[in-house]
Amino acid sequence: MSLIDIDFWEDPPWGDGKHKYRLGLKPIERDKWLNRKPNETLYNHKKNLLDTSYNKVIATTKYSLNAQKHLADIFEIKDTKYPDLIAELCLNIQDDLCVMESSDEQRLIAASICSPSYWDVRTKIGRPLKEIHDPVVSLDKKIGDKISTFIRQAPIMKPFARQNWLIHGDTKRFHLKEEESLKTNPSEWFIRSEKETICRYHEDFSLFTINVLFQPLKEIFNHPRQQHSLINSLEQLDADESDYFGGNTKINILLEYLLD
Repeated sequence: MSLIDIDFWEDPPWGDGKHKYRLGLKPIERDKWLNRKPNETLYNHKKNLLDTSYNKVIATTKYSLNAQKHLADIFEIKDTKYPDLIAELCLNIQDDLCVMESSDEQRLIAASICSPSYWDVRTKIGRPLKEIHDPVVSLDKKIGDKISTFIRQAPIMKPFARQNWLIHGDTKRFHLKEEESLKTNPSEWFIRSEKETICRYHEDFSLFTINVLFQPLKEIFNHPRQQHSLINSLEQLDADESDYFGGNTKINILLEYLLD
């Protein structure tokens, strides 16, 4: 069971219930960028995946070596026993890591994804940012150009942060695709919060990080304002967003639970 995070509930990622998909990036201090060491449980989760399912969680392109080396310098890591430096880097931080080009097509060129939420890095590696957003058409229309422009123009070594969220039926970290059969009682579901950062760490490369945390959904009944805001956010999802979130059946079950 996840511990209750008071800070999370005072300022949840769905905010005041406005549209779920928005840029929402805020600058953060550099010393708060890569400062999250994994605890033993998370370290073991990552290490086990690297040792048993390497090709499911690590993806690189042949032209990503310099990008990985520059990032390793920031982590102060010089060597690794794994085929790719980014695999070693991921063991030194809670977050999953995505290295992207800062200009041109902004392709995803190297990644370590040990806690995916309904996506498979093997289908995304080497693809431009716009294609990665294709499954959620309205997402690209709403913020695709803003993200692309931001990455291209961001100041070097100035990190920014935002927070995303989903709702899952468990606290398992590794979901390549949507759960086939959610438990029907949402009181057993969890809010999956994804704290994200992005930093253009080199003229040519940017790092996008994803730190996954969980909170029990049932805690929301102790926070009426946040409950109302979550209902508003769910009701505003368009068809593409709903599909990405888990489908109308899931959303209707959630709304019935939250409105009860």
